[in-house]
Amino acid sequence: MPQRRLGPFSVSAIGLGCMNICHAYGEPVPEADAARLLLAALDAGVTHFDTAALYGFGVSETLLGKYLGVHRDRFVLASKCGMTGVDLRGDGKRVRVIDGRPATLKATCDEALQRLRTDVIDLYYLHRWDKRVPIEDSVGALADLVRAGKVRAIGLSEVSAATLRRAHAVHPIAAVQSEYSLWTRNPEIAVLDACRELGVAFVAFSPLGRGVFTSSPPDPQALHAQDIRRAMPRFAPEHWPRNLALRARLVALAEAVGCTPAQLALAWVLTRGEHVHALPGTTRVTHLLEDLGAPNVQPGADVLAQLDAVFAPGAPSGARYNAQGEDEVDTERF
Repeated sequence: MPQRRLGPFSVSAIGLGCMNICHAYGEPVPEADAARLLLAALDAGVTHFDTAALYGFGVSETLLGKYLGVHRDRFVLASKCGMTGVDLRGDGKRVRVIDGRPATLKATCDEALQRLRTDVIDLYYLHRWDKRVPIEDSVGALADLVRAGKVRAIGLSEVSAATLRRAHAVHPIAAVQSEYSLWTRNPEIAVLDACRELGVAFVAFSPLGRGVFTSSPPDPQALHAQDIRRAMPRFAPEHWPRNLALRARLVALAEAVGCTPAQLALAWVLTRGEHVHALPGTTRVTHLLEDLGAPNVQPGADVLAQLDAVFAPGAPSGARYNAQGEDEVDTERF
């Protein structure tokens, strides 16, 4: 597996996002299946595992701690704070809350360390910038965690280049994580270049277009009632046919190259710069192994040019988030 720099670490160019096993896309997978996936990824050479306090409201971190904790020296562990599940009404039902106050971030870290069964998190991200709290204050709290030995490096998620620069002035930022794929190219506006300039790694989450660029794309009409894609405009009836047509162009190009659509989509991401990492998620070992074959795909300049043209900004139909989701992120937009 090719290696790339992730802050002070060298990791596999393709990591594993550990949201899908328990969060966002419907019912969590059985624990045995989650364990099988995590261990298969480790055995296949994945050394970058990414989770968050939000995922399953702690379940993802718990699963990583339970099944990978004994192998802690074999991989780089990334997790996130600043967006968690909170019982606001006192009825036992937790809802997603963005909270970047220093005390909250430090408490979340202590809870995460217990769930992850470790004494240090290699890379700790601010999952969302809480715009009620100066980014300098939130990053200052994460810097305190570094000084306390609980965190080795700091990351930010879904931020603009301007916010990255403000944060980087407080404490070195090791990585920025944002959605980046053929149909979400907003990072190309500014943050990709800012990361390159500052020596910050860029981690592309949802590099497969939330499943659209796999061999089995989702059927928007059949999504689980709790699937977050139901609220994403690109999956709505008025936008989906155009986006499905774009996917067909990818499939045709992948056939010409001799790989799967997922492998070509991931290979495209990895061509965007040596500081760029791909972070797909899955629940199936077969899909995992398929994804890990992407570094072996070498699309020529003509294929890359065709992909850039087909998926030019503005070609996908619909925003990536609904109005609330767009308001919660700090990324630049075309």
